[in-house]
Amino acid sequence: MIGDIEAGRVNCVVVKDLSRFGRDYIESGRYIQKTFPALGVRFIALTDHFDSVSADTGESSIVLPVKNFINDSYCRDISTKVKSQLAIKYKNGKCIAAFAAYGYRKSDTDKNRLVIDEYAAENVRRIFAWKIEGLALSAIAEKLNSLGILSPKEYKKSMGLSYHGGFSGTGRSGWGSTTIKRILTNEVYLGHMVQGKTEKVNYKVKKHTVKPEGEWVKVENTHEAIVSADDFAVVQHLLKVDGRRSPDSGTPSPFMGILFCGDCGQQMVRRVIRYKDTAKIYYICSTKNRGEGCSRHSIEDSALKEIVCESVRKFANSFLKEKELFDRAMQYETNFEVVARYDREIGRLKKEQDKYYSLCSGLYEDLREGVVTKEEFERLHSGFSQKGKELEVAMQKQEQLIKEMFKKGALSAGRLKTFQDCVELKEIDRHTLSSLVRRINIFENKQVVIDFYFMDTFAVMAGTGRKVVTDKAAKTQSAESGAQSEKSGIFHLGICATPKFPVCSERGGA
Repeated sequence: MIGDIEAGRVNCVVVKDLSRFGRDYIESGRYIQKTFPALGVRFIALTDHFDSVSADTGESSIVLPVKNFINDSYCRDISTKVKSQLAIKYKNGKCIAAFAAYGYRKSDTDKNRLVIDEYAAENVRRIFAWKIEGLALSAIAEKLNSLGILSPKEYKKSMGLSYHGGFSGTGRSGWGSTTIKRILTNEVYLGHMVQGKTEKVNYKVKKHTVKPEGEWVKVENTHEAIVSADDFAVVQHLLKVDGRRSPDSGTPSPFMGILFCGDCGQQMVRRVIRYKDTAKIYYICSTKNRGEGCSRHSIEDSALKEIVCESVRKFANSFLKEKELFDRAMQYETNFEVVARYDREIGRLKKEQDKYYSLCSGLYEDLREGVVTKEEFERLHSGFSQKGKELEVAMQKQEQLIKEMFKKGALSAGRLKTFQDCVELKEIDRHTLSSLVRRINIFENKQVVIDFYFMDTFAVMAGTGRKVVTDKAAKTQSAESGAQSEKSGIFHLGICATPKFPVCSERGGA
């Protein structure tokens, strides 16, 4: 219509009322009071009894702007009510998206609830499994395309949904690295609903802005999960590092993404040394390989596998022993508040908190005696108080961890099965390694330091479980649990590559 007006083909605009022409009082006023008169166009609003030809000055300059402003306010009020209703649905874990995430579909009885689409869900599980096995994002996309599996966009269309993605092309869309990463990082597959990631600038502008992650609305356990929390955590760690296939075997190295130089922190790279008819595989520091410093940190593949395999078996054994003690502790002691007091980490945090609060108390005496100025007092007191609050939060997290372990059990059935399989492990494989080991550091002195997953659980079991059993006259069981480290936080199992049998040691801190 505006195009016809500007082309001179229209000389009169008739609407039911002013709100039908527009609810933005600034734009509506500009057209009615400036643009239309300049182009010689008559404007009529029937129910508002406005005619630009016969309207007097009062109607044009007073009544018209007021009515447009009221119409604008009504629009703003509706926008506020809609946002409020959406916020309530967010907090209740209701899915308000137009389409369900790939792997799910909307329930037939409740459009705000997700249920598993078995065909698509199986593809999601395969994507996570392939990533754990070491495939790169592009390799996973190529594999899906070669198998003829429809991409999420094409799959939605095949189901009869009127789905239109952000990109359009002449042919059928396929899988890509971006799509794979979006699936691998989406917490919806854990059974959690995460919404409110974007918001409109305001009700007059359609543009959306991305909100900080801290402002997203996350509600846990709103629907059935497709992947386990353990697999999801492993994948998030693997996504932070680069991975490539071996040019010889065409498959990724079992240590891809978890083997690092202990000194410079860069990934180790795989190198094959050939001599006559033999070939040996070594791992060396990538920094040294690029000629940018550091040293080789060379270690042979077969020796590393032997060390890691033996270490995983020992760790699994220790974990299962601690779990046995922890389970017995749960039978002896059901009162969490009593058990929590035995945890060593909570005790350490409490001592440190008391230290900072004591320093705060001492500052008052120092201020009165003139040891510190008022400005120094305020600065130090603020710092000590903040540190005390941070330690309080840390203690609450530790207590929550113990509560969850007592509520859900120390280990899930799937994780427990993995540990049990590792006890009899003969040869290390990619899936087992990436599921249990977060990082392997190689030092120049041939020391191999392994950082395992689940050490927060291990620390609580080693601290809480053992202490409670000891208090229940089961002291001999404590001695049988081995000489593993009882420090809370991240547990490091340091292995010397030279001896026949690995030697346990601690390295670093939490």
